Amino acid sequence: MEQYTLDTAMQRLKEITETLENNECDLDMSMKLYEEGVRLLSFCSRTLNDCKQRIAELSAFENGAPDDEAL
Repeated sequence: MEQYTLDTAMQRLKEITETLENNECDLDMSMKLYEEGVRLLSFCSRTLNDCKQRIAELSAFENGAPDDEAL
């Protein structure tokens, strides 16, 4: 899969959704787009979870909590 940022992945998901909702392709292409969408959704979820974890760690650090409490 290409290198995506969260923004580009979300944009591509929007494009895939619009294409599938408008019935603009045959069954084979629909399946390929659906599979791509699942991979992109997984990427977005991991990216957001990683950001959430980093924010929690930074917040704990700013509040003087030891590193093991940030996890």
